[in-house]
Amino acid sequence: MIGTIILFLVLLSLLVFVHELGHFWMARRAGMKVDEFGFGFPPRLFGIKRKGTTYSINWIPLGGFVKIKGESGSHTDESDSFAAKSAWRRFLVLIAGVGMNVVLAAALFGIGFMVGLPSVILDDVSARAHVRDEAIRIVQVLTDSPAEAAGLKLGDVVVSVDDQLFSGVEPLYDYLGAQEDPMEFLLRRGDGFVTQTVSRGAINGYEGDLLGIQIVRTGFVSYSFFEAIGRGVVTSVTMTGAVVVAFVDLIRDLIVTSSVSVDVSGPVGIAVMTGEVADLGFSYLLQFAAILSINLAVINALPFPALDGGRILFLAIEKLRRKKMSERVEALTHNLGFLVLIGLVVLVTYRDLVRFGDEILGAVKSVF
Repeated sequence: MIGTIILFLVLLSLLVFVHELGHFWMARRAGMKVDEFGFGFPPRLFGIKRKGTTYSINWIPLGGFVKIKGESGSHTDESDSFAAKSAWRRFLVLIAGVGMNVVLAAALFGIGFMVGLPSVILDDVSARAHVRDEAIRIVQVLTDSPAEAAGLKLGDVVVSVDDQLFSGVEPLYDYLGAQEDPMEFLLRRGDGFVTQTVSRGAINGYEGDLLGIQIVRTGFVSYSFFEAIGRGVVTSVTMTGAVVVAFVDLIRDLIVTSSVSVDVSGPVGIAVMTGEVADLGFSYLLQFAAILSINLAVINALPFPALDGGRILFLAIEKLRRKKMSERVEALTHNLGFLVLIGLVVLVTYRDLVRFGDEILGAVKSVF
């Protein structure tokens, strides 16, 4: 439990710190004065001032922050102020945090492809790839299916069926389609093995008698340095697109149904998942961290007040109006947006506690 909390804080701090590092680096490149660049949040532990910038280490280890001169709209008459710079330069500073999170994801995916990431192995896998720990794995179990009733679970590795071994997915599917019921599955689950007997049956929404599982060939796939870097970049871009689509669907559902999907997790849920992923191994943790980094990038890019995307939206309005927005109106809008975001976090955290409450309580009891 303690280890999971520490790992979650380290992971969160890394993602937020890299995000703020992007703002810091671009602000310096754009000729803006950075008053403070801090790791963690105040109260301050100690700080060092170099070339007008205070570099601080703070007591609350949850990422970091950047204080840029004039970011609140002041010092408009001073050339090194955020407020005095062109809209284009301010845009670059605001988007740099998002960009750094995508770059971090690409780097993590790249490292993952060097050491080996858990992947679905297709027939056209690169001849240059190195594949280890191949397995035939169950990746879907339909709800209310015979497979679910028999106890087959997502992630189970199919070792044999009726004492028959299979070299790939197609031979196994052929066997399952031709063999008479019942069938005996030997499965590897975690560190142990289980045997489950399954017979086909009707599944709501599907024709014929089925088991209700989807199986794929999986393994850890690794590549040479340069190919791993290239695949890391491609995967990061592809995953960013997928996350954007997921957020669009989430927002649409929120507007249409006034409800948040049960799949959405807050800090508590992410902390629980961090511990579960860490138990699977280093490669899984790399992949998880990369996906979290992309989620952080997409969330911050949303055109919602208090987020980077919301500030960029005000820049766009400024360009269309050809004059700056009222500082008071913009500040009030961002403050209201921040309160809404806090409310959403509280709501999702409450649902996480309901969802994972028993698991968290059990972990606490095991410590004490």
